[in-house]
Amino acid sequence: MPARRKVATVAALGSLPLALTALTAAPAAAHGSMGDPVSRVSQCYAEGPESPKSAACKAAVAAGGTQALYDWNGIRIGDAGGRHQQLIPDGKLCSANSEEFKGLDLARADWPATGVSSGSHTFKYRVTAPHKGTFKVYITKPGYDPAKPLAWKDLDLANPVATSTDPAAADGFYTFSGTLPQRSGKHLLYAVWQRSDSPEAFYSCSDVSFGGGGGPAGGAAPAPSASAPTKEQIEEGNDKSTVEHHGHGDNDPSTSAEPAAAPQESTPDRPKAAAPAPNRPEAAGATGNLAETGGDSGTTYLAIGGAATLALGSSALFLSARRRTVSVGRHGR
Repeated sequence: MPARRKVATVAALGSLPLALTALTAAPAAAHGSMGDPVSRVSQCYAEGPESPKSAACKAAVAAGGTQALYDWNGIRIGDAGGRHQQLIPDGKLCSANSEEFKGLDLARADWPATGVSSGSHTFKYRVTAPHKGTFKVYITKPGYDPAKPLAWKDLDLANPVATSTDPAAADGFYTFSGTLPQRSGKHLLYAVWQRSDSPEAFYSCSDVSFGGGGGPAGGAAPAPSASAPTKEQIEEGNDKSTVEHHGHGDNDPSTSAEPAAAPQESTPDRPKAAAPAPNRPEAAGATGNLAETGGDSGTTYLAIGGAATLALGSSALFLSARRRTVSVGRHGR
């Protein structure tokens, strides 16, 4: 092959890796966690990922590393579609069966807890990317033992303490009301946010204490009081997060909410029908259409794939034009 043609071929093929490398650079978009009562991951992030103060958060970091705390708003399953119990095994509810967040599944009675009382409660869900969907919050049954791995049977799935579809987002939170039943001692609230414009769902565990004591009903030593991270703390850690903290497009959860959509109920005990799909790590929203939020990650990959295709097409056209030029030159001679 003539030297000039070799150079042209190398140059053309060289453009392909440049187009394909963008596939690994696309950011994942994470979307929130319970702020009141504060979730485990948010509590540990507030303590400081590099030097957590509570014994439970120290153990969580020892088990799963600090990155999980910087990615506090990314506990999710992209293709959940209401199939929460099918995809999340017992003992892994707080991590949503994610290896990254496995430290949150540690069975301990000393997780920092938010003091609560039976009766009406205003829930606040810290959101970094607003989406249409339904929130359901479940509480553990009487007799719950926080020193044992959390199982689905430990939750009162038939009676969620709060249900809200498309609540308004303001000041960085979705806010909605619920009612806490009679309980005593240490319990856990499990929040499921199932999007209605995508099969993607988000999960969080919040430790709570009824009656002022942080220990379980059996009388264990009180756990530390929980506290949510401030807006400043969240912003300070953004550069160390592997997920996107600013949503999609121009949506700003601190100032606006998405238009309401028709409710699409899905609960852990009665999941909506969906085609089976493996629960595997993937970019947030990788299987769902983000609808009103400005496209999905599939759009991103299609765009990148299109760029790669254009690169190949350009390469082919370049080589074709090169051949014609060489052919004309030969016939000219």
